[in-house]
Amino acid sequence: MTIPSATYRIQFRNGMTFDRVAGLVPYLKRLGISHLYASPIFTATAGSTHGYDVTDANEIDPAIGGREGFDRMVKALKAADLGLILDIVPNHMAASLENAWWYDVIEHGEKSRYARHFDIDWSRRLTLPFLGDTFEAALENGEITVKRDPDTGKPALAYYESFYPLNPETWADREDEVLALTDPAAIAALHERQPWRLMSWRDAPRDLSYRRFFEITGLVGVRVEEDTVFDDTHRLILELVRSGAVDGLRVDHVDGLADPKAYLERLRRETGPECYLTVEKILGEGEQLPADWPVSGTTGYEFVAALSDALVDGGKLDTLRDAYDEVVGKPVDMKAELRAAKLLMVDRNFEGEFTTLLRIALEIAGAQGSKQDEQAVRAALRELLIAFPVYRTYGTQAGLPPEGRQLLQKVVSKVNAGAHAPDPAALAFITQILTGEVSDAAAAQAATFRTRFQQLTGPLMAKSVEDTLFFRQNMELALNEVGAEPIPGDFSLKRFHAEMKTRLDHQPDALSGTSTHDTKRGEDARARLYTLTEAPARWAECVARWRQMNQSKVSMLDDGAAPKAAGAWMLYQALAGVWPVRLQPADAAGLKALEERFLAFVEKALREAKLRTDWADSNDAYEEAVLNYTRHLLSPDNPAFLQDFVSTLQPFIRAGLVNSLTQTVVKLTAPGVPDIYQGSEALNFSLVDPDNRREPDFTALEKMLDGFEKPTAATEQDWLSGRVNQHAIAKTLRLRQEKPALFRKGDYLPLTATGTWARNVITFARVDGDDALIVITPRLVLGLLQESNSLPHKQRFSGTAIALPDALANRRYRDILSGEEIALTDRLTLESVDCCSAVILVSLP
Repeated sequence: MTIPSATYRIQFRNGMTFDRVAGLVPYLKRLGISHLYASPIFTATAGSTHGYDVTDANEIDPAIGGREGFDRMVKALKAADLGLILDIVPNHMAASLENAWWYDVIEHGEKSRYARHFDIDWSRRLTLPFLGDTFEAALENGEITVKRDPDTGKPALAYYESFYPLNPETWADREDEVLALTDPAAIAALHERQPWRLMSWRDAPRDLSYRRFFEITGLVGVRVEEDTVFDDTHRLILELVRSGAVDGLRVDHVDGLADPKAYLERLRRETGPECYLTVEKILGEGEQLPADWPVSGTTGYEFVAALSDALVDGGKLDTLRDAYDEVVGKPVDMKAELRAAKLLMVDRNFEGEFTTLLRIALEIAGAQGSKQDEQAVRAALRELLIAFPVYRTYGTQAGLPPEGRQLLQKVVSKVNAGAHAPDPAALAFITQILTGEVSDAAAAQAATFRTRFQQLTGPLMAKSVEDTLFFRQNMELALNEVGAEPIPGDFSLKRFHAEMKTRLDHQPDALSGTSTHDTKRGEDARARLYTLTEAPARWAECVARWRQMNQSKVSMLDDGAAPKAAGAWMLYQALAGVWPVRLQPADAAGLKALEERFLAFVEKALREAKLRTDWADSNDAYEEAVLNYTRHLLSPDNPAFLQDFVSTLQPFIRAGLVNSLTQTVVKLTAPGVPDIYQGSEALNFSLVDPDNRREPDFTALEKMLDGFEKPTAATEQDWLSGRVNQHAIAKTLRLRQEKPALFRKGDYLPLTATGTWARNVITFARVDGDDALIVITPRLVLGLLQESNSLPHKQRFSGTAIALPDALANRRYRDILSGEEIALTDRLTLESVDCCSAVILVSLP
C-alpha cells in the first residue's frame, strides 16, 4: 500500500470543477502534495454545496464535470505522479425526489426493488416530513393538489414544486378520474391509500419511519450492511479503485453504519490491500480506533485536540475560567451543562429514535415473559444514553465484544452511582439486551436494539456537544472544536507528547488535519484564540471595556438583555478570531465584507445554542437584536470601538501567527499524514460552515509559492500573508518524500528544554536508523511580543538548551527552513534561535 506523504483537500461544487482542479495540479505538485483528497464527487441534489446528499452513487456529478471531466482530472494527476483519495458516503443518501431509488420507494412502497436499500420501518407508512405545516392544514390551504408529474407524466400529489408519485395501484384504472380530483376530502382519501404520508417537518423528531443522518430529515440512512445494497451503492466506487484511477477512500461517518467493522472488512476485500482507507470518526479521550479495523486510521480530529495541549497556557486557564464565570454570573458547571444538552437531545431532537428503542425494549420484555415497568425502563434507557462518554460501541448480531462490554459496565456503574440513578433492575435489563443475554425468542429483537442504540449514541453525542454545548459555553472558543472533550482536562506539553507517542503506536498512517469542511473555525483563528489563555485578565478587561463602549446597543427584551454579558463575550472572542490581519477601522469595504460573513455565523451560533432561539422555533426579536448589536460592532460609525479593538488585538494577532507556524510545523513532522485543507497552506481564518467552504484565491497562492526553494529571511509581509507557513510546508513536504520511513516509522522522542525559555518551546525528534530529525517550535510567545508587535521578531531563546540523546548527538544537521548547517554535540543551545521561528534540523550523512 502506498501511504500518502501529504494530502490536499479540495471542496468540489460552488464553482470548483474537475477541469479547474486539473489546472491546479502543477501547484499541488510544487507544494509537495502526494495525493489530492476530494470531497464527494457523485451526483447529489441540484445545487448541493457539499455533495454529501448523494442522489446517484453510480454517476459522477455532471454539475462538476461528469465522468469525462473526472477522467481529464485523473489524467492530469497521473501525469504529475499524484494520487487521488475520494470521500465516500455509505451511511446515507438524499431523501429527495431527485433520487431515483427513493422516488421508486415512494411510488411502490414495500414492493419497490429499493424498499430495503433504505433504513425504513415498514411496520407503518413511509413518512415524508417535507411540509411546512400539517397535511390537513396544507390541504385546506390549497397547497396540495393532484397533478401530472412534469417529468414522468404520471399522477402525483403536488406540493408547490414537489411531485410525490402516487402508487400505481391507486390510480391505474382511473387515471383521468384521479387527475380531476379537487375535493379536499377525496384528495385526503387518496393520500390515505398511499404507502407514504406527507407530514410537517416539525413532526420529524418524534415521528419518523426512517433512520436519518443526525437530525437531517433530508438524508435517509442506507442499509449498506446488506450485500445487495453494498453492491448497488459501491459499483462505481469499486470500478474507480480497481481501474487505478482512485488510490484511497475516506469513509464518511463510519459510526453511523450498523456494523462498521464488517463494512470495512468487505470494503477492504473489494478494494484490495493497496487501497489507502481512512474513516471519519471522533475518538474520545483515551479511546483508540478498534485494532481489528482494516484501515490506516482516522481523518484526524484527535490531532486538533492534541495541538491544544501544546498551545494553550494551562497554568492560566483557571483565571480565564473565573473571568468567564463572573460574566455569566455564576460558576459554570460543565457536567451539568453537558447533561442538560444531552437531555434536550434525548427528549426532543431524538425523541423518535428514543421512543423506538423503548418500544423494542418493551417488546423484548414481553417476548421473555418478564415484567418491566415502562417508566422505569424509560428512565434507565435515558440515563444510559446521557452517560455514554464516546460515540459508540461496536456490538454485532452476536453481542458486544470484550472492550464494548468493559465500556458498558463502566458506564452502568457510573449511572448506578450517580445522582440520577434509575431503577437498578431496569438498568440491568437494558444492559442484558445490549450484551445479548436474552432468551432465544428475543435474540433477533435484542440485536436490532443493539444496532439502533449504537447508531443513536453517536448523533446524540455530536449534537449535544459539538452543536449545542459548544455554542452555549464560550469561555475559550478555540477549545470548542470537533473532536474536543466537552469537559477538558489539564493542558500540558507532557500530554501532547504522550498523545504523539500513542499516535505513532496506534495510527501512524492516519490523517493529521488542522482544518476541515466541518471544523468550527479555521486553524489560524484557533491559533490566535489560543493566545487568550496567555493573558486572561487582560482579555477580560478588554471585553468589559468593549461592552461598556457598546452598551447603548444592547436591547432589553421580555426575556432579558440581547445580548447578555456572556453572549457579548462570545461575540468579541469570535470576532477576534476571524479579524483579517490587515483590516483597519477606516476600511469600510473590508468591514462590510467581514460583516456579511460574521452575521451568518452569529445567526447560526444563536440557533445552535438552543437557548433563546432555535432552528425549529426562531425568536426573531432576539435574533435581530443581537444581529443589530453585531452590525454596530462592525460599523464605520463606531470608530472609537473599532480603533480600540484593532489596537488591542495586535499582540494577539502576532502571537497567533507564531502559533500558526508552530501547528503547521508540528503537523508536518509529528506522526501521521499531514492533510492540508484548501487554502490553509497560507492562512485560514474561516468561521463555521458554510464560511469554511469558501474557495481560496488559488492564483494568489500559486504566485506566493514562487521562490520557496531559496532560503531567504521572512519579512513582515510574509508573516501577514501566510507565506511563511506555505514555504515551510513546501520545504518540509519535499523532505517527507525523500525520507518516507523517517516520518512514517521513525521513533518519536520528546526532548526537554532547560533554562530561561524552557516553557516556550516544543521540541521533539524523529529517528529511523541513521536518519534523524530535530524539531523546535515556539509556544506561548504573547508576552515576548508585548514590547514589539513586529514580525519577524529579533529576540532569541538565550539561556536555553536541549539535551540530546545518543541517537541525536555528535552529528551534523541542516535546517531545512533556513538552509543553515550546524554541528551538534550532546547539547543544542538555542542562542541563535528566533523566539518566533521554527527550526527543522535533518541529519546529514
